[in-house]
Amino acid sequence: MELSDNWTRYFDERYTFRTDTDFIIENLTGLDTLEYSLDSGREGGITDPEYLRTADAFAQWYRDQPEVSFVHAFPDVMKRVNRNMHGDDPAFYRIPDEPEVAAQNLLLYELSLPFGSDLNDRIDVAKSATRMTVVANAPARQLRELDGRAQAWLAENAPGLAGEASGLTVIFSNLAQTNIESMLRSTIAAMALISLILVVVFKSVRFGLASLVPNFIPAAMSFGLWGYLVGQVGLSASVVCAVAFGIIVDDTIHFMSKYLEARRGGGSASEAVRATFRTVGHALWTTTAVLAASFLVFASSGFQVSSVLGLLVAITLVFALLADFLLLPPLLMAIDGEKS
Repeated sequence: MELSDNWTRYFDERYTFRTDTDFIIENLTGLDTLEYSLDSGREGGITDPEYLRTADAFAQWYRDQPEVSFVHAFPDVMKRVNRNMHGDDPAFYRIPDEPEVAAQNLLLYELSLPFGSDLNDRIDVAKSATRMTVVANAPARQLRELDGRAQAWLAENAPGLAGEASGLTVIFSNLAQTNIESMLRSTIAAMALISLILVVVFKSVRFGLASLVPNFIPAAMSFGLWGYLVGQVGLSASVVCAVAFGIIVDDTIHFMSKYLEARRGGGSASEAVRATFRTVGHALWTTTAVLAASFLVFASSGFQVSSVLGLLVAITLVFALLADFLLLPPLLMAIDGEKS
């Protein structure tokens, strides 16, 4: 299953924001941008023909990528001005061969801009670097992979030209990855820590380790089902385990504590399981039904993070109940039953 996010799909079609963003993506360029600062290495170096050709090659490489819908690069301006200076002859839509000509064309272009307009959003004051904007429509993981391919191209063809991509899109794509990975790691660590605590509470390594099975398996099963049906989950996945795990652990503790109480009362393993079902069985499926139905309310939300969270937690709770009823009892009897 792919752990990724696409913030332009956070809201469904009932919201104007979603229909507007879909229109922009389908008919204009898009909303996800990767920003690069292309460094020439010296003051005034952006009019060096060699630098312009290298920057233009990088921009052309990006235009050939399937995820990219638009690239705005400074060499395009220089090629267009050079063509204008030669009577709009298409043959002159290219980088000037002489740096002096490129510098004069840039000066003429800057002087021709309307009052109040400038190129400060495209070139720096020292004219040592230019900005290149790449518009790409893809989930967060693919955007990170796209920048990774760009870094490989730069390392091979233009070392030192640019660093990693920047911009809000890059920040959010990496933020989503960091949140998902850190939350999943923390949840797994919490599961392991709680299991160690249960070893102390139950005064048994066997039962403490056995509690891992009904705690881990429901989350794994729900993600497996979601991966089969959908294949992608984002920020909500990192919250699902933390929310569901607290409820799952409660059910496991209730079941195992009543089981051990029955065992200490002198009953066999199978008798202890039956006694446990009589005492907490009804309560477990009742609370699971109420909580699952409550979280399913979130599934009707038009906000994807909330809807996926509610649906995944509800699925996880149902799987947890099945694990407590169908997996935990035979597991307890297997590790604690009388040897025949």
